[in-house]
Amino acid sequence: MPEVTINSAVSKDDLFIPLIDFSRFLSSDPTSKQQTAKAVLEGFQNAGFIYLQNHGIPPSTVATVFVHSAKFFARPQHQKDALAWYSPEANRGYTAQGREKVTDLEKAGDVEDLRKLIPDLKESLEIGRDDEPGLPNMWPPVEGDGEARGFQEVMLRFHGICKKLHMQIMRAIALGMGIEETWFDGFTDKGDNTLRLLHYPGVDKKVFKREDGLLQVRAGEHSDYGSITLLFQDSRGGLQVRSPKGTFVDATPIPDTIVINAGDLLARWSNDTIKSTKHRVVEPLPKPEDEGADSYLPRYSIAYFCNPNFDRMIEAIPGTFEEKGKKYEAIRSGEYLVRRLAATY
Repeated sequence: MPEVTINSAVSKDDLFIPLIDFSRFLSSDPTSKQQTAKAVLEGFQNAGFIYLQNHGIPPSTVATVFVHSAKFFARPQHQKDALAWYSPEANRGYTAQGREKVTDLEKAGDVEDLRKLIPDLKESLEIGRDDEPGLPNMWPPVEGDGEARGFQEVMLRFHGICKKLHMQIMRAIALGMGIEETWFDGFTDKGDNTLRLLHYPGVDKKVFKREDGLLQVRAGEHSDYGSITLLFQDSRGGLQVRSPKGTFVDATPIPDTIVINAGDLLARWSNDTIKSTKHRVVEPLPKPEDEGADSYLPRYSIAYFCNPNFDRMIEAIPGTFEEKGKKYEAIRSGEYLVRRLAATY
């Protein structure tokens, strides 16, 4: 097999985010598999981000999820409010615009001050695995509502599909690191992951022209908390990734790809050999359809936040600490994530 060629999805200000054909990892050819695993790991080590194409999830499946997501957010506000997010331990339910403030701050008071000053312009619904005792998902009532029943079925099916891809990506990381390919399987098999539907409502362009000089964002600068995040974008754009030069670079949507970034817990797990890179969602780039309009169209995205099983202790991965020692004490996955979520809401 020929050498795997790695194309660029983003290349600016010393930020190189690779565009990786993941079908080569899913193939039976060991050379292609190893080369692709190396590219995945290097993308996370150097940029903290990769784009995946040919990842195995059909575009029609993703399109169906976006359609059902838009229908959910179009429901009357009182119906959505009845499904409110209820605890960091559960991390399930609906979050109205202005409640959550994504940030890398960890003190609740600091987050609240920032939320008041620069609120995030988005609403969301968090969906976890549907079999965790005492931590129910917040579904629209299905009785007499065919759309609600279909919504639930589509989202649970997609949660399972993304779980399988999560396990494959972690296998690629393991192979790239030179450890057993299935080393992470025992950390990912429960699916303690969160499917987040996101809606950034249409907004007047004037909102982004603040007189106080502060940058109004749709989602504030932050890094993710868990191991990796699978992000499915629509065509509107607005995602930016922080470069090594400290600038924020547009991570422009590429059709039928998934943007994947490493989170804080994976960086910790890798003894900081993998980067968890800050990113944000800002005013979208001008498009022809925006010309002459006073407002921007809505933006929709779908994030699948992947975590190690909540009952597993997380300490440095073999091969990452032998020379410099372990930088962090062991911590239980679920405890770490609850602590981070408690400050965010």
